[in-house]
Amino acid sequence: MNTWFKRNGIHLAIAGFFVIICFAYFSPVMQGKGPAQSDVLQARAMQKEIMDYKAKEGKGPLWTNQMFGGMPAYQIWVQYPMNATTHVIALIKTVLPDPVDVVLLYLLGAYLLFCVLKINPYLAAAGAIAFAFTSYNFQIIAAGHSNKAMAIAFFAPIIASVILTMRGKYWLGGSLFALFMSLEIRANHIQMTYYLFLALLIYLGIETYHAIKEKKFPPFGRSLLFLGVGGLLALMVNMSTLWTTYEYGNESNRGKSNLTTDKAEEKNGLSKEYAYQWSQGVGESFTFLIPNAYGGASGVDALMKPDGHLYKELQTVTGGDPGQAIQQLGQVGVQQYWGDKPFTGGPYYFGAIICFLFVFGLLIVRSRFKWWVLGTTILFMLLSFGSNFSAVSDLFFDYFPLYNKFRAVESILAVVGLMVPVLAVLAVKEAVSGAYDQKVLVKKLTIAAGITGGFSLLVAIAPTVFFSFANAHHQQMVDALTQMLQNNRAEAMKIANALIQDRADIAKADALRSALFIAVAYALLWAFATKKMNLQLVVILLGLAVLIDMWQVDRRYLNNNNFASKADLDNHFQPRDVDTFILADKDPDFRVMDLTISAFSDASASQFHKTIGGYHAAKLKRYQELIDNQFSKSVNQDVLDMLNTKYIITQDPQNGSYKMQRNATAAGNAWIVQNVQFAKNADEEMKAISSFDPKKEAIVDIRYKNLIDEKKVTAGGATAMIKLDSYHPDHLVYSYSAPTDVIAVFSEIYYDKGWNMYVDGVKKPYFRADYVLRAAQLEAGNHKVEFKFEPVSYYTGEKISLAGSVLLVCALGFAVYSDRKKKAA
Repeated sequence: MNTWFKRNGIHLAIAGFFVIICFAYFSPVMQGKGPAQSDVLQARAMQKEIMDYKAKEGKGPLWTNQMFGGMPAYQIWVQYPMNATTHVIALIKTVLPDPVDVVLLYLLGAYLLFCVLKINPYLAAAGAIAFAFTSYNFQIIAAGHSNKAMAIAFFAPIIASVILTMRGKYWLGGSLFALFMSLEIRANHIQMTYYLFLALLIYLGIETYHAIKEKKFPPFGRSLLFLGVGGLLALMVNMSTLWTTYEYGNESNRGKSNLTTDKAEEKNGLSKEYAYQWSQGVGESFTFLIPNAYGGASGVDALMKPDGHLYKELQTVTGGDPGQAIQQLGQVGVQQYWGDKPFTGGPYYFGAIICFLFVFGLLIVRSRFKWWVLGTTILFMLLSFGSNFSAVSDLFFDYFPLYNKFRAVESILAVVGLMVPVLAVLAVKEAVSGAYDQKVLVKKLTIAAGITGGFSLLVAIAPTVFFSFANAHHQQMVDALTQMLQNNRAEAMKIANALIQDRADIAKADALRSALFIAVAYALLWAFATKKMNLQLVVILLGLAVLIDMWQVDRRYLNNNNFASKADLDNHFQPRDVDTFILADKDPDFRVMDLTISAFSDASASQFHKTIGGYHAAKLKRYQELIDNQFSKSVNQDVLDMLNTKYIITQDPQNGSYKMQRNATAAGNAWIVQNVQFAKNADEEMKAISSFDPKKEAIVDIRYKNLIDEKKVTAGGATAMIKLDSYHPDHLVYSYSAPTDVIAVFSEIYYDKGWNMYVDGVKKPYFRADYVLRAAQLEAGNHKVEFKFEPVSYYTGEKISLAGSVLLVCALGFAVYSDRKKKAA
């Protein structure tokens, strides 16, 4: 044991240092506070019904009616107890507070990668800090993109395990690949996993070329075999997650369109306009080196300085509080950020020192690993440009499998955020290896510093030579200002020019800052090259400089102000009087429409009610089409009724008071219709529900005609009745009485990938009606109807996950045993 501690002491010390800097950065967690993340707060509202049932029954339901009338819980919150990685992640989150857990995973995962690359431990620690503290990694934490952050955290260890396998450590590398890939998939952010897969595909392509060239295909083939088995094992471990996600994905707004009349609607996947909405500006890539070259995050905080040009100009114009005027003008585009994204939480900043070392690496690193890093970086940058460089993006969007399922293409830069530090660290490793003559080393260092530091200095001296500081909407902003200033165009231009000057000053300050950090890094490496400072001291100081650089920029986007007490977070959504009144209604299953918020892009109402709105990036495609056609221009009362919308919340524009209106025509939980109108396709079905009486007729796609025996359905159904007896998100029980066969419509969202209908315990068919609801022909008499959510994808998937988890544990155990046996031998 003592020998083990001596051998691994340095690694344990570095891990301890990582823990210290995590808790130092997130010091509020030691006061019992948690991050106030907008997306997490929205997610809590989405999960309200799920968590209520979990607290009561010990298991969360697989379906929730809390938003969009009802949807699978797969992409909201679901337990996967048979998946071993579920318990690994749960353990991490139990031991470490949020967000210390994910940042520590960033650090440890990257440190493992650099150690596998045979980097000096101190230098490996510096590289891990460079990756972990990349600004995007902290911005997504601030926004609450927890799954994305967790998925990014496993990038580095997955790459490390692939490299180990390629080196011939088949069992160790393959089993670690299976473990980390299992964790990656369990993080449940398919987009990030997809981008990592693209990067690994490039890496394996390069390795294949060299295996053939060097005639080493047998060991390479063996490595591929172990990686393939490891990948298959990861798929097995996550089968319940993947199967349900795939199944639901086909029915979600990532899937095929049901309508043909809307020419703008994509036949399959997302529209390019939607997918490319967050495209990285080509010029914005300079933020890798100079963080606020494009103004930083959306907002006006950096414009509020009393010595600023805009502040002074508005002080003259308004004669009042310029700060208040700046806040108001922010609504018409007077903001510090001047790129073309709709808004941004901040720039992609990889670090001035790291960018300098990356360029140095291009000049000095000789291994083929450099070409993988460079090739991946270039391709991913081109893809991140989206609509700003459509030649490459369109090629992938139109022809590469699954690529058109993802939005916000700029997020592919999360992989580049790992590639750049990797080459930067390899450059330092090469520089200190003794393979280069002192003069050559200093020359290459000087060239790299001249390119990065020189550019930074030029921007600091003459920023307007390189940047316009005005985006594509600048003219519209000036027009809006002119209108606000009662057609005073001259004053509007003065304000716009003052804004440009402030943006230029923001860029100048950060450009000078980057130049100084590059000078520090250059001086340290020059001191080592000229033997004026020893390696260990140089690496420690370099790592410290990287930490200070990244830490300062990250604090702009994630700091102590982002934290709040647990009590405040738990009670973030407070019920209003109207909410309290509606909550007093004992009907177990009705819906609410809250018009005081953006009903279909805000989940806050779901904290208290089952709503017809909400927020989710992957809602059911049919429901999205219903929103677009029945609610976007005006609210269709007939559709409100069929969705059993019992209450509508509004706000008085005069005094801001909230009002509640009871919808007397809401159709109820279930009802018997008198006739059925068949539609040839989805277009006819959508048109028919635009104006109809949902209580009297059902609009049914003709494909379901064989499930209706029109001879048995007679007018006697007028005296029939049906009611909901008990409610559970996964199990609904109705009773009905009918003198003849009847057609019943249930105010529940149709999803045939798991919902089964039983009449008196016998499974019976049902069909879709009114575009999104369930309906069935029920036989005469007094009977009990049950709808049970029993998705095969989940329950069978869980069994496969259990088998995969057992095999994974066995593989890891054998890998450790085999490795120890080899060392002992």
